Amino acid sequence: MVIKGAGEMASAVAWRIYMSNIRQILMLEAPAPQAVRREVSFCEAVLDGSQTVESVEACKTDNDKDVREAWTNGKIAVVVDEHWKMLDRFEPHVVIDAILAKKNLGTHLDEASLVIGLGPGFVAGQDVHLVIETNRGHNLGRIISSGAAEPNTGIPGAIGGYAEERVLRAPCDGKFMARCAIGDQVKKGDTIATVEADKVRATIDGVLRGLIRSSSQVHRGLKLGDIDPRGNVDYCYTISDKARAISGSVLEAILRVYNS
Repeated sequence: MVIKGAGEMASAVAWRIYMSNIRQILMLEAPAPQAVRREVSFCEAVLDGSQTVESVEACKTDNDKDVREAWTNGKIAVVVDEHWKMLDRFEPHVVIDAILAKKNLGTHLDEASLVIGLGPGFVAGQDVHLVIETNRGHNLGRIISSGAAEPNTGIPGAIGGYAEERVLRAPCDGKFMARCAIGDQVKKGDTIATVEADKVRATIDGVLRGLIRSSSQVHRGLKLGDIDPRGNVDYCYTISDKARAISGSVLEAILRVYNS
C-alpha cells in the first residue's frame, strides 16, 4: 500500500488502513513538509525520525531494506521520495494520492491495480480508478467511480461557526517564526507568529490546533495555522471528524475492489 503524501489526511488514511490490519504501508513525502496539523501527521517523521498518531507509529526510512524492517517492526514506513521513484520497486497493490494539491501532479491508472485520488484534480476512470470527495457537506467521503470531486472552493470548512477566520495565513514571503505552540489557548489579537517583520495575529479566540514548523520559508497566503474555536485541547492530538470520514471511505473503496 503506497500513500503519496504524509500530511493530515494522508496520515488519517494510513492510520485507518493500519488499524484494519493492512500493515505494509509506505508513505512518500517531500523533504521539507509543511503540515499544519503536525501532531496528527506522519510527515513529522521526516524531520524527527518517527511520529506517533493515536498509538500508531511511523518511522523515517532511507532505502528498501529500511522500509521492510519498519514493516517487520509493526511500523508505517515514511520515505522522502517526492518524485515517487519507489513505486516501480515495490509494485503496490494500491496507490492513494493523498497530497491534496487540488490538481493531479502525475498520478495515473497504471501505478497499481487500484489507484485512488483524494479531492479535486482527479477524474475517476481517466487518471484514477476512484475519487474520494473531500469537501465538507452532504457528499463528504463519497466514493466516485465516474467523474470528479467538487471543485476547490478555496474556503475552509466551518468549525464552531467560523471558516476563513480560523485560518492563519502568511502576510508576506519570508521566514516564519512561531511565538505560540500547538495546544495553546489564544485570544483574538494575540500574536501567534511572525513572517519577517509582519505579525500573524489570532482573529478569533480558541485553541491553536495546528501550526507549521518554526523557521519554515513561506509565501504570501500560505496556510500557517488553525485555531479551533471549540477550545478543546484534546482535538489537537486526535484525528478530525473530516479525516475519519475520508479515511473510512478509502478503506471501503479498497474492500469493494479486493473483497468482491
